[in-house]
Order: sequence, then structure tokens, then C-alpha cells
Amino acid sequence: MTHSGKVYLVGAGPGDPGLMTLKGKALLECADVVVYDALVSAPILGMINPQAEQINAGKRKGMHSMLQEDITQLLIEKAKEAAIVVRLKGGDPFIFGRGGEEMEGLVEAGIPVEVVPGITSGIAAPAYAGIPLTHRNYSSSVTFVTGHEGAGKYRPAVNWQAIAHGSETIVIYMGIHNLAAIVEQLVAAGLSLATPVALVRWGTRPNQEELTGTLATIVQQVEEKQFGAPAIAVIGSVVNLHSVLSGCRPLR
Repeated sequence: MTHSGKVYLVGAGPGDPGLMTLKGKALLECADVVVYDALVSAPILGMINPQAEQINAGKRKGMHSMLQEDITQLLIEKAKEAAIVVRLKGGDPFIFGRGGEEMEGLVEAGIPVEVVPGITSGIAAPAYAGIPLTHRNYSSSVTFVTGHEGAGKYRPAVNWQAIAHGSETIVIYMGIHNLAAIVEQLVAAGLSLATPVALVRWGTRPNQEELTGTLATIVQQVEEKQFGAPAIAVIGSVVNLHSVLSGCRPLR
């Protein structure tokens, strides 16, 4: 019988090491192998067992170090060699992190696997910017959506018409590169040009930056400020609370 260790899909959170779960930290400290993503912060990488094999499988726009199918195969191979394999993913493994795909591949290969959820940037970054995604006076619903869709996916495009009217707060992951097109589609779907927008870059980290505007102004502001990825976009009236609450920043 072939020996098999266990793979843990661990969410590293958005960057602040204080937001790493106790369970995730304990696994890093006893891992034999850690396969990590590009957006995992240095302080969290510093939690890894010094004797563990560390493999950078990070993917950034235009600089893919490993194909997704190769990452899954790597996890299968490492699980046959080591007892504890940690797949360390920024944010939460199942929120736009492709953790579900990796878990499917591991299950099909007969490899024991467990997910350890993490705090997703779509919640944490706005919170650290003083933007509550729900508020009794502003919003009772939230939609999380990706602004960057992979080729060959199950449907050709996000239905921005439905997104525009589906909830009072819209949180967009990985949307900076397609922001102009997204704004155009939301406005065409009926959202007012005066709708508030906030962009939060490097959320929860010491170098966190914010940019606020409206659907009418935000694209030009991004160009003028050269505001780049990685960033979360928040659209809706809750953004107005940024000016009131942004001074109450967590200690980092």
C-alpha cells in the first residue's frame, strides 16, 4: 500500500499575521512541506517550520511560476513523500483561491485533504479601511465577485446587470486591471455615476493604501495615482463611512 500523508489547504488571511488562524499557524509550525502563494505575507512565511521544504507556487499577473494543474500534481507527489503538506493560500482557500479545484484533484487521487479557512481580503481590507460592508442604515446585503475571470470557465462572463441590482454593497476581487470595463457595465446596468467607490490596496498590511471616489471618477483617479493591484474594490453607500471610521485603524 502506497504511503500517503495529508494535505491541508490553509488560508493565510490577507497579510496581517495577527489574522492568521491558530489552527493554520500550528500546521505551519509542524509542516514537512509548504507550498505557498505569491500574496502570502513575509511575517506569515516566517511562521513556517524552519526544517520544512518551502515551495513558491505563486501566480501573479503575467508572471505565473506554476500552472494550476502542476500545483495540484505537486501536492499529490509531496503527499506521497511527507506526512504534513500545507498548501498555503492568501485569504481563504475557497474564496477565489482555486482551493476547490485543488481539493477535487487531491480527492480524485485518493489523497487525504482538509481545508482550514482563512479571513478573506474582501472582508478584512474594507474593515481595516473603516468600511463596514453591512450597516443598518446603508446596506443589508453584499455580493462578492471576481473582476478577473479565467479562460475556459463554466460561463463566459460575470452578469454585471444582475450584480448591479443584486445587493447594496458590491465587493470586487482582482478588478483593478478591468476596472474601466466593470464601471462601464455597472453604469450601463443602471447604477448612478454618483455611487461611491473605494479601492483598498495591500489590505491589512503596513503599506495599506486607499483611494475613494465615485463610479464617475474612480477610473481617472486610478490612472492619475497609478493605483495598482492587488486591491479590493467596494461599491455602495457604505463607502461614505470611510471618512468617519478610517481613523480607527487596528494595530499592526
